[in-house]
Amino acid sequence: MVVKKCVFSVIPSRGIQQESGKEVSRMNNILIALSIFLSLAGSQTAYSAEPPQPAPVREEVVQTAPVRVDGAVLFTVRGIAAHTARERAGNIADRITVIAGDREVKPESIVAVETEQGTEIRVGTRLIMFVFDDDADREGVSRQVLARAYVAKIRTAVEVYRRDRDTRSIAWAAGSALGATLVFAALVLLIRFLFRKLIAFAEQRYALKIRQLQEKSHDIVRTEGVWTVFKGGLRAARIIIILILAFFYIDVVLHLFPWTRAFAVPMLDLLLTPLRSIGRAVLDYLPNLAFLIILVLVARYGLNLLRAFFLGVHHSRISITGFEPDWALPTYKLARLAVIAFTVVVAYPYIPGSESPAFKGVSLFLGVVFSLGSSSSIANIVAGYMVIFRRAYKVGDRVKIGTNMGDVVEMRLQATHLRTIKNEEVIVPNSLIINTEVVNYSSLARKGGLILHTSVTIGYDAPWRQVHAMLLLAAERTTGLLREPKPFVLQTALNDFYVSYELNAYTDHPREMITIYSDLHRNIQDVFNEFGVQIMSPHYLGDPPRAKVVPREQWYQAPAKPDQQT
Repeated sequence: MVVKKCVFSVIPSRGIQQESGKEVSRMNNILIALSIFLSLAGSQTAYSAEPPQPAPVREEVVQTAPVRVDGAVLFTVRGIAAHTARERAGNIADRITVIAGDREVKPESIVAVETEQGTEIRVGTRLIMFVFDDDADREGVSRQVLARAYVAKIRTAVEVYRRDRDTRSIAWAAGSALGATLVFAALVLLIRFLFRKLIAFAEQRYALKIRQLQEKSHDIVRTEGVWTVFKGGLRAARIIIILILAFFYIDVVLHLFPWTRAFAVPMLDLLLTPLRSIGRAVLDYLPNLAFLIILVLVARYGLNLLRAFFLGVHHSRISITGFEPDWALPTYKLARLAVIAFTVVVAYPYIPGSESPAFKGVSLFLGVVFSLGSSSSIANIVAGYMVIFRRAYKVGDRVKIGTNMGDVVEMRLQATHLRTIKNEEVIVPNSLIINTEVVNYSSLARKGGLILHTSVTIGYDAPWRQVHAMLLLAAERTTGLLREPKPFVLQTALNDFYVSYELNAYTDHPREMITIYSDLHRNIQDVFNEFGVQIMSPHYLGDPPRAKVVPREQWYQAPAKPDQQT
């Protein structure tokens, strides 16, 4: 009733009250139908559900440990409430060892005695071990039968323990160890001798065939690589055989003496356990290993084919339109990098441990270190390829990079090596070359010649035709300058007191430009002195009437000699 009052107090119109009542009744019908459907579905699910299955009973794993005396296993025992299996086995072995060391105790005095708790194995009043019903149940026999078996094994172990420590046995063991040592040394020397002879025989027998294989494969199969792999395989086989012999030798020697016999079994387990694990892992990994081997072989021979192809382009045996031979080796390096990267990407999922967090962490760490530490190196490498493909210069060219002028002696991906005219080696980073102007004196000198130019300033009292003729005569006397195209003279400026003349001459020896310049300057001095024309550099504000020239008769003043050229 209270709810109705609230509803009607909110809704002012009676028509609206009737519509609202219809909506409420419709919603109630929908809710009732939905609840009936859910109850039926739940009951059907409950009736159709299978009865719960009983949980499987977990079998308790019984831990056992072997009882060893001088490395020999007598029997195995399980753990008890007071001691673990290993502790119980160790205690029993210690008691047997103490009794075996006491030669007053006869092996026949070791007997089994029945008690309320189980069967005791003792010597007089000295307890060796208990045999319980659970021990017998584990072996599937009665407790008395198991105790008698243990007694027999303990007696035998005591007899063997004492016999192995007799003087005669120790002497025999020492002699056997000495003989084993001599046999091992002789076998090692024999193996080394045989393998040395085998390598010499193989080299004499098959070296020629391997070289013929290289010639037939057009250098795809390299003689050095095949022979290195063959000799490496023989050396590895020799080392493996010697290691196997060494293992058996040590195992035999350890077994000879009772004090070291206990170490022989762990040593065998130390070798066999990893080998067993490795063998199991190798068998499981064989499909992936076969895929990796095939992938590596395909990539290797693909790289050999690429190398042979680009070497043919480099040596102009193969020509490609628009592709310069100088681009062959850098392009091969790029192609090789792409092939190796593709091979690594394909092989990555098949590498053992590639999905482990440690492998991923190391890969991420190396990637971060490489990206942080190699930014400048990568910039130099990219710049090196840009320099090569732009053909800015090549090995042997005389160039000027910034303030450094010299001959290009080596082009690497990181830097370019120059040898200056003073026989200095300058290493210029390739990233610096990209941002610096490069003057190449050799690139155009091969076709049209390099123009060498020098300037002189002569007064206005000298006829310019005479000056032209003297400069051309000096160029004609200079060795290293070309007669064709002919040298020419330019008048570059008419200054206040003199005229600037520039001599231009061609040469096809740009690497000798410094020597040619020196000879040209000497010849200019001689020619102008011969014809009594004064060179006005530097110029004078007040020039004396006498011309500043050197007469011919004074050219060889002491200590100069007529045949002296420098």
